[in-house]
Amino acid sequence: MFGKRSTPGGTSTSAPTRPAPAVGGAPAAVPAANLAGAPPPPRPQPAAQTPLTIETRRSEEYYQTKSMIFGALIEAIDLAQLIKLDADSAREEIRDIVNEIIALKNVVMSIAEQEDLLDDICNDVLGYGPLEPLLARDDIADVMVNGANRTYIEVGGKIQLTNVRFRDNQQLMNICQRIVSQVGRRVDEASPICDARLPDGSRVNVIVPPLAIDGPALTIRKFKRDKLTLEDLVRFGSISREGAEILQIIGRVRCNTLISGGTGSGKTTLLNCLTRFIEHDERIITCEDAAELQLQQPHVVRLETRPPNLEGQGQVTMRDLVRNCLRMRPERIIVGEVRGPEAFDLLQAMNTGHDGSMGTLHANSPREALSRLESMITMGGFSLPSRTIREMICASVDVIVQAARLRDGSRRITHVTEIMGMEGDVIITQDILAYDIVGEDASGRLIGHHRSTGIGRPRFWDRARYFGEEQRLANALDAMERREVDETV
Repeated sequence: MFGKRSTPGGTSTSAPTRPAPAVGGAPAAVPAANLAGAPPPPRPQPAAQTPLTIETRRSEEYYQTKSMIFGALIEAIDLAQLIKLDADSAREEIRDIVNEIIALKNVVMSIAEQEDLLDDICNDVLGYGPLEPLLARDDIADVMVNGANRTYIEVGGKIQLTNVRFRDNQQLMNICQRIVSQVGRRVDEASPICDARLPDGSRVNVIVPPLAIDGPALTIRKFKRDKLTLEDLVRFGSISREGAEILQIIGRVRCNTLISGGTGSGKTTLLNCLTRFIEHDERIITCEDAAELQLQQPHVVRLETRPPNLEGQGQVTMRDLVRNCLRMRPERIIVGEVRGPEAFDLLQAMNTGHDGSMGTLHANSPREALSRLESMITMGGFSLPSRTIREMICASVDVIVQAARLRDGSRRITHVTEIMGMEGDVIITQDILAYDIVGEDASGRLIGHHRSTGIGRPRFWDRARYFGEEQRLANALDAMERREVDETV
């Protein structure tokens, strides 16, 4: 992504690869062996990762005792009555029965061990078992379970191994079934892949044997309880204050916007931030594979795709949702992720009076996002000339916001790019702002800044004037220019 530079006309070209500068700015020397074509010296291998302690390490005896008590509990409890109780009452009922079983079985354990056992069993029956401590933490972005004995988390952009483990793969499978059944889906050998969501909106993917060789693989993309805002992104350094002001104006003046980025780059978070500036009297319809957007407006209709049943019938695709929502009198259409032929229908909607529509897609640069959009339409079976598709993209999309997760784990908005039009058969783009990496600190964190690209007026200037945001836009652009001059000096 950072090997691209923009030509004065707005199109992107590849910058030549240069040797990395040494400290002081001089080019780093290239080893003679490398010049002669010999393989480079082997890189040192990282040390084995020590599991991060999330829960107290348990002995095998503890798990055997727990399994015995759990089996007795299932025999003694009336699950039909239990599910009618609220969470606190159900937890108290389970604790009373478990205490009785411990007394009857003459199980010897300390008060602390008994409390841990009670919490574990309550989590197994009412919640998500060993996952509960992970789901309770708001600083964890992703939970990745690779079979019963290996669980990873992502914190601060870095993946870490934890000591969380399940009793066996069957317990993990039961928890997966509990998660997907809450949204009316199933996962088994006949249907081994499933997308679902938790009650708080966290996105879940499950893939089980025979496709997953080493046991069920469960991936949870967690959402923060406190919804992030553009102010938070400014505080984290993801965008400059002036850049956040421009994004706010883009959301308010109904620019058709695509948010592009790689996996885990923060596309959905950024989409949630932009939707906060939609007026509260607008009718918004969202289309998603697993409903996870958290819109604050009162007039929102949320639509979700549906997989086929065992007979292969009843599937509702993203394209079905986008085409149907056009008949629902939307003012804005928001597609959680554009990944197939629904791209054509979204562009049609953007170009037929549904200004301010938004969507995300996977791409590593604004230029690549345009290519992916064209590819998705072509793969959808639309026999249209390439120029016609590109003209449709130019007429429909106003702005591309590029998000990226950098190698130090930080997330940055690297480009805010306008679609300017066509020159021949080429789509012309223009960056409003871009992010430059200038170095690295002693702890390995990348140092960079958002810079103005020096344009006079963006293409959506007249739209900003129509919505009364012209002065704010001018002030934001001027502030970016002043910051650029100050940093240069």
